Amino acid sequence: MEDTPGVGRLVRASADGDQAAWNELVRRFAHPVMAMIRSYRLNSADAEDVYQTVWLKLVENLDSLRDPEALPGWLRSTTTHECIRQVERRRRTVPVDPQSAEAAKQPSADDIEAAAVRAELRVALRDGLAELSDEDQALLRLYALAEPYKNVSQLLQMKTGSIGPTLGRSLARLRQTRALRRYLGTQPAAENQKGGDRLELAPLDR
Repeated sequence: MEDTPGVGRLVRASADGDQAAWNELVRRFAHPVMAMIRSYRLNSADAEDVYQTVWLKLVENLDSLRDPEALPGWLRSTTTHECIRQVERRRRTVPVDPQSAEAAKQPSADDIEAAAVRAELRVALRDGLAELSDEDQALLRLYALAEPYKNVSQLLQMKTGSIGPTLGRSLARLRQTRALRRYLGTQPAAENQKGGDRLELAPLDR
């Protein structure tokens, strides 16, 4: 994950809310981030969780990066930290006698942990959505269903060109709900934070 020319400029522009700059950062670094995650041999659900967490943490820290040119190193260390955290969570075991008949019926520790993580996230998202306006909820539910912008425009009576910026703001408001802050262990964003409410989460690059 080597540095590339202009990374500092892209970081600063992204912090100022430039969606094109953010998209370019994701384009440049999505593959290296996912390659690092795959090196830890996480299952697909865990890899997706780590991937999204890394980009979410970057969104939340764009303004605080002391040296924007050091972004590749920041991504390396953050990805490594999140992967190790996920691996350590996987090391928990369920005490079941492997020779017993019940053992064959029991889901594995990995299955239990993965289900718990997904359930926790679903609850956080459900509770977070409940804190938002009806308009935000409708748009985010359509986004989760991967509806084409044309359909979203017709269903919500929105101009196609306004969907992206509006979605970015809705996602930012979702991240700042009490439920999502508790789940992510983050603090409320400062009122004068630049651009944080205009950046969408990076799509998963499988």
